[in-house]
Amino acid sequence: MLTVFLQFLFSGLTIGAVYALVGIGFNIIYNSTSIINLAQGEFVVIGGLLMWFFSESLKLPFFAAVLCTLISSGLVGLLIERLTIKPLKNPDLLLMIMITISVSIVLRGVLMFLFGKEPYVYPPFTEGEPINIYGAIIQQQTLWVISITLFCIILLFLFFKRTITGKAMLACAVNPTAAKLAGVNVSKMVMLSFILSAIVGAIGGMTITPISLMEYDKGPMLSVKGFCAAIMGGLGSNRGAVIGGFIIGILESMTAGYVHSGLKDAVALVILLLILFFKPSGIFITKSMSQLRKF
Repeated sequence: MLTVFLQFLFSGLTIGAVYALVGIGFNIIYNSTSIINLAQGEFVVIGGLLMWFFSESLKLPFFAAVLCTLISSGLVGLLIERLTIKPLKNPDLLLMIMITISVSIVLRGVLMFLFGKEPYVYPPFTEGEPINIYGAIIQQQTLWVISITLFCIILLFLFFKRTITGKAMLACAVNPTAAKLAGVNVSKMVMLSFILSAIVGAIGGMTITPISLMEYDKGPMLSVKGFCAAIMGGLGSNRGAVIGGFIIGILESMTAGYVHSGLKDAVALVILLLILFFKPSGIFITKSMSQLRKF
């Protein structure tokens, strides 16, 4: 029983790390623009598919493939913001959310046209025997997924709390007019938020694809689960999104293992509905914290 439980736990932590990165991607754009980017899951798919393209199709060395994937994903984020958000003269929050839904649909169509409907996979970052803990098997790629996620969390914390650019991005969401008066280029900060969000999503896609096959249409469900993680932790709180992502991943894995595999995708939807009904500010956000943008 312990072996089975640990196996489900490690599986949940792995996929939960990806949900955490998607949730962080939501928060990056939300903290800069107050926009809910419902195309965030597509960035994960783009990262996984582009990494396959550069490493397996073009046969680039590993680090070159990673760099090309991150740059290309950042350019996609840049194009989305420049072509859809920036041209709006009088941006309305609901309109911008509807635009991100449209972008998600368009990106999904483009990915299907370029890569087809078949799933893609490539070798793990490092070869070697799996790790055995009380009979539970942990693939080495699992350690990569979790460690890279934690590394991204630390870098983003330092970026938003210790750099002028990060603080300027946060200021744009709190009060864009005041930010402009203080000399902040709001348009530039919005652009940077989309680029950074796309890169974070692509990192999740690159790390999870060697474990879970990547397909063109995985984006919408990843968006739902990442959004659930962000909502659970309190929208705007990266710390909360990380906790929420791991919780959803673990609950999903346990449900698939102990109840029925067909119900695992329903876990995030049920959690999302419960939170929106009973604690829309987020489970891990107190009244004092809800007034602030917390990491």
